[in-house]
Amino acid sequence: MLPLTRAAAQLFDPVIQGVVLRSVALAAAVFVALLVGSVFGVRDMVAQLASWPGWIAWIIGALGGIGAALLALWLFVPAAVLIATMYMERVAVAVERRWYPTLPPPRAAPWAAQAWDGAVLSLQLIPLQLLTLILTLFVPGLGLVLGFCITGWAIGRGLFVAVAMRRMDRPAALQLYEQRRAAVLLPSMALAALGVVPFANLLVPVLAIAAMVHVLNGASQRTT
Repeated sequence: MLPLTRAAAQLFDPVIQGVVLRSVALAAAVFVALLVGSVFGVRDMVAQLASWPGWIAWIIGALGGIGAALLALWLFVPAAVLIATMYMERVAVAVERRWYPTLPPPRAAPWAAQAWDGAVLSLQLIPLQLLTLILTLFVPGLGLVLGFCITGWAIGRGLFVAVAMRRMDRPAALQLYEQRRAAVLLPSMALAALGVVPFANLLVPVLAIAAMVHVLNGASQRTT
């Protein structure tokens, strides 16, 4: 767990704090937009149910409102992760400057390769998230466990490869991920657990990026 410990130790770095504040502010704006859009959608649905018996319309409207809020919350953390990746370079540079000052300047994989990897991961993640949402509604225990595993995998796989592609091409990053899968999954599963804790989950994206930088560079080795 050394990568995650070192990532947490750097939360007071002014650069890291700036990224946290920006990503939280943008994620909050996205959440409000999702919630408002959902509420208006539910209002229109209730208006269409006006001709139904009052108690049925009320129940459907209440369930719709709860579902809209849950959907907005469900999308909030993925939105925060996506926004945080916009600042990945700032976080990675800050971590490398403190812990790995002797590293040469990064030579990133082509932008198209990075975009392609993100698209591939998204295509893999969307059906899994939909399955998780359905299972959570009908088999809550199984859905929560599956959701936890998928979240941990997505955090580790997505951000480790993204961080690695700052310094190598995509095939090399994927190969390195396969070699260090256990080292990647250990902190990412811990972060997935943190993701269900209110307010603390806002730190997950930045902590994950910093932790993956440590995993990439062998955080267990002594640094200067």
